[in-house]
Parts: sequence; C-alpha cells; structure tokens
Amino acid sequence: MALPAGLEELIRVFDGWAIVTRYDVLSDAWIFVALHDDTLGPALGGTRMKVYETPAEGLRDAMRLARGMTNKWAALGAGYGGGKAVLALSHELDPEERKGLLARYAQLLNSLGGIFHTGQDLGTTPEDISFLSSISPHIHGAISGQPAQDPSPYTARGVLAGIRAAIAHVDGTDVLSGISVAIQGIGNVGRRLASLLVAEGARVILCDVDRHRAESAARELGGELVDAAEVFATPCDVFSPCAVGAILNEATISQLKCRIVAGSANNMLATPEDGERLHERGILYVPDYVINAGGAIALGPLLHAGEDARIARVDEIAGAVAGILAAARQHNESPAAAVRRRVQRVLEEARARHV
Repeated sequence: MALPAGLEELIRVFDGWAIVTRYDVLSDAWIFVALHDDTLGPALGGTRMKVYETPAEGLRDAMRLARGMTNKWAALGAGYGGGKAVLALSHELDPEERKGLLARYAQLLNSLGGIFHTGQDLGTTPEDISFLSSISPHIHGAISGQPAQDPSPYTARGVLAGIRAAIAHVDGTDVLSGISVAIQGIGNVGRRLASLLVAEGARVILCDVDRHRAESAARELGGELVDAAEVFATPCDVFSPCAVGAILNEATISQLKCRIVAGSANNMLATPEDGERLHERGILYVPDYVINAGGAIALGPLLHAGEDARIARVDEIAGAVAGILAAARQHNESPAAAVRRRVQRVLEEARARHV
C-alpha cells in the first residue's frame, strides 16, 4: 500500500539511521520505530501509544523523541543509543484490539534482533510492558513472568534532584523550603513530584487539563490550584512542565513569571531557539532530557540492580544538572547550548574510538 500523506517527506529528512514502519490492519494503527543513533550502543527508548489525527503526526513524534533519547544517553554518559517507538492509533482500542496490536508489535521487535530495546512511555502501562516482556526479550522495565515496574517514581525523584541543583545554582543553597513550584500536569510523575516537593517544604501550585485531578491533588497535598490557561503567567520560582512536550514557544515564554524551568515533559521546547529565548529572559532552563531521565535510568541500565543502586544513580542527576549549568555560566551561554556541546563531545569521542 502507498504511504499516507506526509510520511515519505518526514522519512526523507530524518537525521537518524533508520525508520521501521508497519501498518497493522487489524487495529488500523501504524507502528513506527525511529532509530536515531547507535554510536554508544543499541537504541533504547520507550513505546508511546496514543490517537493521532494523522499517521504523519505519530511518525513526527517518534522521530523527535528518538533524537531526544540520543541526547539523553549521551548527556548522561550511558551506553545506549537513541530510539523511540510510537503506536499511532486512529481510535481508542478495546482490550482485545490493544492486546493484539501489542502482540504483533512484540513480534516486530523480535524481528529487529535486539537493535532496539523499549519500555513504558506515554499511553502504555506497566501491564502493557509486562505483556510485551512475555513475548519479546527486548523489553526494559519488566522481567518475563513478573509484573512490570512503574518508572514514574524514579522520574519524579530525578526531577526533584534537578530542581534542587537548579535552586542551588541560582540561590547558593539547595534548600527547597519556601520555594514555589508550579506543576503543569498532575499525572503519574507530576503527582509524585508534587508530593516530594511538599515533603521538602516547598509550596506547590497545580494545574491539569483534567481539573478534577488537579483539585483532588491540591486537597490532598495542601497545594494551590490554577487554571491550565493561566499557569504560564503564574508567579513562581520554578515552572515545572510535567505533561506534553513542545509547550515552550515564543508566545508562552513571554508569559513566564518564574526563575527556573525544570520538569519531566519530553521535548518541552517547541524549537531549539526557545532555549535561547529563555536565556535572554534570564530564566534558567534545565534541559529536559537530563532532568527527566530517572525512570529511563532505573528501568533501563539498572533494571536488574538493587533499589539502593537505582536510587543512588537517579540522585546523580543533580550532579549532571549542576555540571551543565556551571558549564553554561562559564561559557556565558544557555544551558540548552551547553548540553548540546556536551552531547556532541561524547558522541564525537565515541566515534573516534570506533574508527
């Protein structure tokens, strides 16, 4: 069958090394596996499942996220390459349709022979990952025959560590008591992050497109509530995007009344230029693919490690963030530029070793 409109054009401009695609006729879904870079090792990235208006939007998401995974692993010095999978749905699936699609996706993973490893991401659940692991050995976050583990507690812990490092960078102390944090998105990670911040004495301001969810969290945690449309202009020390990506652009950045942007959302900058816009406004941006790496670390490289080892490694995100912010200050550049230099250096050094 012919590719739907837009897919061929996107594949032509992809700066990675391969796009694996399959149309699943039984579920009317497209499977996209974007393999961006394998310099540091086999590609490792999550599997996202959601309804897209067009298949091209799903492929664009996979390509963007795969590039982010290359940056994440290189910035952290981990031995993995960048890749991402998207199961682009045309409609919400019933349980049997979902299970069938996942089974066929697992078989596709097996056919790739281990060049791509995957785990949980937006729209997939621990139960999905456990099911995938019963068919494919290329699954992280679950061991065949055992319940899958939830990455969100580790992701939230890593974001907390990164916020602490950012506060220390601007204030000279990492004490969070009295610091105000506006969290956009009270899902698995955002809710846990809010709880961790409250335990540290921080003041949390919560918003979500599901207002009931935000109201419930605000009641339980003693947090404040703000409408989703108003969160960008809410005065706070830290604005923490923990929902969808590409939410920081020229229009939203101009509204911000914060000192720091630090959250778990993937690819929160709409364009690379938005990192410079934040810098020009004097807002410290903590690169998302570093601060949100806790879940990927804990259930990727450390899947078989003990809990103490996982937590210790996730807490090292604070040191990585501190190093990037210090380099940015030293070179009088934005953190976005500093982390790009770091990623480029790591990849170039690895390629030189391979020659």
